[in-house]
Amino acid sequence: MIRKIYADGSEIEFLKEVEKRSREINTDVEKTVSAIIDDVRANGDKAVKAYTEKFDCSNPEYYEVPNEVINDALTEADPKLVNALLDCIENITAFHNRQKQNGYMITNEDGSILGQRVRGLDRVGLYVPGGTAAYPSSVLMNAIPAKIAGVKEIIMVTPPLKDGTPNKDILLAASLCGVDRIFMCGGAQAVAALAYGTETIPKVSKIVGPGNIFVATAKKMLYGVVDIDMIAGPSEILIVADDTANPKYTAADLMSQAEHDKLASAVLITTSERVADEVISEIERQSASLSRKEIIDHSLENYGAVIVAQDMMQACDIANKLAPEHLEVIAENPLEYIGKLDNVGSLFLGQYAPEPLGDYYAGPNHVLPTSGTARFFSPLSVDSFIKKSSYIYYTKQALNEAADDIILVAEREKLTAHANSIKVRIEDIRS
Repeated sequence: MIRKIYADGSEIEFLKEVEKRSREINTDVEKTVSAIIDDVRANGDKAVKAYTEKFDCSNPEYYEVPNEVINDALTEADPKLVNALLDCIENITAFHNRQKQNGYMITNEDGSILGQRVRGLDRVGLYVPGGTAAYPSSVLMNAIPAKIAGVKEIIMVTPPLKDGTPNKDILLAASLCGVDRIFMCGGAQAVAALAYGTETIPKVSKIVGPGNIFVATAKKMLYGVVDIDMIAGPSEILIVADDTANPKYTAADLMSQAEHDKLASAVLITTSERVADEVISEIERQSASLSRKEIIDHSLENYGAVIVAQDMMQACDIANKLAPEHLEVIAENPLEYIGKLDNVGSLFLGQYAPEPLGDYYAGPNHVLPTSGTARFFSPLSVDSFIKKSSYIYYTKQALNEAADDIILVAEREKLTAHANSIKVRIEDIRS
């Protein structure tokens, strides 16, 4: 049963528990992942295939999925699912197209030219979980902004099903999004293969996509060898509600995140004692018919709470401290809280903007910072798949005018070779 807490200081201990759940380091997992990474780096495809047979299935149908199989997934798919995914793609594309950046050039009167280039990464790796946690929506959310950014090649890795075949829904989403190559492997071994490259799997510049603790740990360990999207923790939702909130909707939204994982966190902060009590009753009523009831119950009992706040100002203050992945505002005038809630991955406003709307359809990305990192991290976006570089051109006249300042600063920093690089030119210019 989800607990009820009053925001009189009693909530502090609970919030610490929520924060702590995703920061515990599993040294056994780290040792296992480290050994897998070393093995893949040394032995390439041979190691990847051995781990696939050990952890996923003994006889995978493919290592690299043939293009005709990917195309067949599209032609053989349920037309209703295809149309639904196409609607999602349209919205996601429209939203992310607005994020595109342009380079710029500045031409000064002295003839100097300064500028910045913006371009997509050359090759990106997309990790997609398989089995029961296969989400075609994650393919859309990762591949679409990469394509818009101008990424030249997207390499997908996804573990085979127990019968050795690829997940057809994942292949369908990949086909619709223009993923270039798909390899049937998963876990830390797939992440290592993308980071270092093997005889068959190309080395990538960045790895994105969700995964279990072994995948997350591998991404964390390989950051620096390769770029990553973020270190993702357990899913979380926070709902801020006043007396106008519908308890039935609110309870349903809390459970929509609690069903992800036993470590998921679902919290309601409300100014209404009535709403608090009715939400608790609704959770008990609705959860009885849900397929993942056991996971929901565990999540809500350990990392869920209904917090009764004195007013909406206090509720917003707690929300900003928690910095949740998903934050719903179910209140009389929800739009007025846009400027008051600064630390949040994605903000959902009003009775009819539930979190699953963002997971699949609305357009903003569903790859979001977790575990309080919304204080300084941003959602996955087109920016996640670009790199920038600057360029400088100076004329003789422009360098002559700047030389004395540069030499003074360089010598103050005792970097005399820096100063000398300017001096040898100025001697010629001024002679």
